Amino acid sequence: MSDNTLLSTDAIRERALSALRRVGITAPEGTGLTARTPITGRPLFELAATTAEQAEQAVTAAQTAFRTWRTTPAPVRGELVRRLGDLLREHKDDLADLITVEVGKIRSEALGEIQEMIDICDFAVGLSRQLYGRTIASERPGHRLAETWHPLGVVGVISAFNFPAAVWSWNTAIALVCGDTVVWKPSELTPLISLACSHLLDRAAVEADAPREVHRLLLGNRGIGEKLVDDPRVALISATGSTRMGREIGPRVAARFGRSLLELGGNNASIVAPSADLELALHGIVFAAAGTAGQRCTTLRRLIVQRDLADEVVDRLTAAYRKLPIGDPFADGTLVGPLITAAAAEGMRHALARAEAEGGKVLVGGGRRLADEAPDAAYVEPALVRMPEQTAVVREETFAPILYVLTYDDFDEAIALNNAVPQGLSSSVFTRDQQEAERFVAADGSDCGISNVNIGTSGAEIGGAFGGEKETGGGRESGSDAWRAYMRRATTTVNYSSRLTLAQNVSFL
Repeated sequence: MSDNTLLSTDAIRERALSALRRVGITAPEGTGLTARTPITGRPLFELAATTAEQAEQAVTAAQTAFRTWRTTPAPVRGELVRRLGDLLREHKDDLADLITVEVGKIRSEALGEIQEMIDICDFAVGLSRQLYGRTIASERPGHRLAETWHPLGVVGVISAFNFPAAVWSWNTAIALVCGDTVVWKPSELTPLISLACSHLLDRAAVEADAPREVHRLLLGNRGIGEKLVDDPRVALISATGSTRMGREIGPRVAARFGRSLLELGGNNASIVAPSADLELALHGIVFAAAGTAGQRCTTLRRLIVQRDLADEVVDRLTAAYRKLPIGDPFADGTLVGPLITAAAAEGMRHALARAEAEGGKVLVGGGRRLADEAPDAAYVEPALVRMPEQTAVVREETFAPILYVLTYDDFDEAIALNNAVPQGLSSSVFTRDQQEAERFVAADGSDCGISNVNIGTSGAEIGGAFGGEKETGGGRESGSDAWRAYMRRATTTVNYSSRLTLAQNVSFL
């Protein structure tokens, strides 16, 4: 399908500034950080970066605010998050504009990200009245044994470019109702949406009569994030990014006995079994593999198809890939926008070359689009690659729209292929065989944190805990009981008798 005509960089700049004005802020002009757009690959304007001294002051302010915020009743803390959710609803279109400007997401995906933020605010408001502990049966007469959850402290959030607002909201909405304060260091590629979100939370704090210092924003490069990682006053570091980043952050936080919540790489697979509804599978596969231009941590990167079905599935996917509309993410009908940087496109080209060297065949895609119209941007055709086996390149995560197709003979082999990678985030199976479906989600099935049946690997709801195993880091964010990562547990024994009875029948004095 033909590409769309791109907006000019000047038009994109004005769209971004207009969205910021409607949110209520003027971009802090200065030096140290460049706002740019992947739509044209060009810079928009310069921004003031956070200095080391300002980062120190932000943590100090958050630590001071925590002393008050931790004793504020949780339902009152929930009112701050409720007001944030209202403001997100009010400015949903403006925030979606900023995400498209800075990330290149198509309109429906950008709006979907803001809806995800609204949803987590609703969830967190309800959670503010459900931070339950428990009473435990004591072995001693006249004693009560209980478990209570208390606020943890300052939470440092380090977020990635691909979900620049949603991941922040997962952490921040939950942390705030848990009684923590937050210092946020977003990706340097997405300062505008970060400024907008932070401003709305500041406004919510004023309107909810909460301390403004419960949240602080740091704009800058890696060095600013490292200050959060190494600061002993930051009780929890929640970091989203690459496995390489996690390998650096985890040991540094552990060395100071801090906590870390890591959401790292994904190399997600879907199995297509003989009984699968192929039309349903096709829709799930194409969205999971090509949506967000392959730049989700849950993007489908490996397709494991029963051998007898492989040719038909590949033919249907090839036809679908040839029709994918690639171009301006603001334009109606576009399904695939740009990669975030030219470096990402180079990584894709390198991975495809390796795949061919390892015996693979590129069936469709892999080429560049809009090179004349936007020479500094990175528009690529999602690629479908038939592989003879799960080679070295297939076992690695390339953050681009490459889908490797593998085959299997029996279901045990399919599960083994799914699990035989270092990452363990998301997985799925397409089958109408109940035995296969149940086996896939059983203890000896998929080893991933997310295991889906008859749906793709992308598109998680906020109600479930989000995260994965192995090199994905083991963290859990968003729903279910993920809130416990943001609190500390206290076990309490109350003796309301007139005797001091020791546990385990110990006798002393």
